[in-house]
Amino acid sequence: MSAPRPQFKAQAGRALRDAQLQHALTHIRSGFVENRRKALEVLPEFEVLRRAGKAIKDHTLANLDLYLERFEREVQASGGQVHWAGDAAEAREIVLRLCAEAGARTVTKGKSMIGEEIAINAALEAAGIEPVETDLGEYIIQLAGETPSHIIAPALHKTRAQIVALFRKHHAQYGLSQALESVPEIVDEARQVLRDRYFQADVGITGANFLIAETGSAVVVTNEGNGDLTATLPKTHIVLASLEKVVPTREDVNVLLRLLARSATGQAFTAYTSFFTGPRRTDDLDGPDRFHVVLVDNGRSVIAGDSDFHEVLRCIRCGACMNHCPVYNAIGGHAYGWVYPGPIGAVLTPLLIGEEQAADLPNASTLCGRCEAVCPMSIPLPGLLRKHRERQYAERIVPPRQRLALRAWAWLAQRPAFYHLSTRAGMRLLRLLARRHGRFHRLPLAGGWTANRDLPAPQGETFLAAWKRGERP
Repeated sequence: MSAPRPQFKAQAGRALRDAQLQHALTHIRSGFVENRRKALEVLPEFEVLRRAGKAIKDHTLANLDLYLERFEREVQASGGQVHWAGDAAEAREIVLRLCAEAGARTVTKGKSMIGEEIAINAALEAAGIEPVETDLGEYIIQLAGETPSHIIAPALHKTRAQIVALFRKHHAQYGLSQALESVPEIVDEARQVLRDRYFQADVGITGANFLIAETGSAVVVTNEGNGDLTATLPKTHIVLASLEKVVPTREDVNVLLRLLARSATGQAFTAYTSFFTGPRRTDDLDGPDRFHVVLVDNGRSVIAGDSDFHEVLRCIRCGACMNHCPVYNAIGGHAYGWVYPGPIGAVLTPLLIGEEQAADLPNASTLCGRCEAVCPMSIPLPGLLRKHRERQYAERIVPPRQRLALRAWAWLAQRPAFYHLSTRAGMRLLRLLARRHGRFHRLPLAGGWTANRDLPAPQGETFLAAWKRGERP
């Protein structure tokens, strides 16, 4: 099962023409962005936490093997079992084997990006096992037969009317046909359907926001409580997690949780934060009889050893970079064509599926820097995107015409006097050509821009000339 090649340009064009998607995307700024801003206003020590969080992750990644081994020992000491998966295929085989041992016919599943990465739902269905998503957003897109478009809000691209139509189509079999006018009504109906599925499940699969080396615990945060029910009601709990999720101690997790919630949803803390450590003890009221953790590498160990890109493994999957990204805000997550959208996806995807397979993604950015400014882990995303571009050029992945243009630009940039002369002349020429409209509907060499919007005409002088006069954007 190989990763599909993202068709970014075609998918981005379709997204820009999708009126319902464009309407749904308007909620990002009034929701996530505004909530994060308010949350940071009342936490003056956020930058201190941010530096502490970065230091925790840097230390952990520098000693990843030691903390992963400690984590395995602690899981075993608590009665659980750790399974090591080198790639996506091996991870799927392990999960299917564990499900077979449990005699599973139905599996409840919490939201898990690594689950999306290894395509576990398709593997379960192919094996005759029904996966039931329990996160509301994941449940909605499962009904729609789609993939997540955002790492914390999988159904962000759906309007309320689209969700209600999905429920009417799929819930009629349960005798549910009442009109749904509000979000609480939608949530209530989903709960009615999912309640029985929790009790029917033989295995519960969750992801993990963090793994704690000192205790062998998996930390799962949700706002719906579905993670707790998924983990504790079935007889078998399987945790799917990638290697970089491990952190040394519980105190370290406390720092990262404070950063995660505020950066993701603007909450001081998520509604449910659960620490799962081993199977049920004799005096526990509930919990699984078997506790398994599948640690998935799938390229992480290579990234950890890559001096150019190892910083991307600090990501705690909050989604702040995509919430503030003008590209993501314009096209949504599906246009990126693979599991991880937005700036973090544009950096991570080429590392996981190949530079040539995802060549367009690092180039779909203006490098405005918003993503780095809001990242709670201070990941230098614009710098990493530039490194991808440099690598693509060095590996001759860049198309010949683009390589020629870059060489021409480099030649010009190394001759300042000629550069200033030619750019001044170019600005004046473009201004004259656009005198009537002030913009271009079509322009040679700018077809990618003018296919979906007009290109504003230059005002008659270069940026450097305006800067010298003291004008600042």
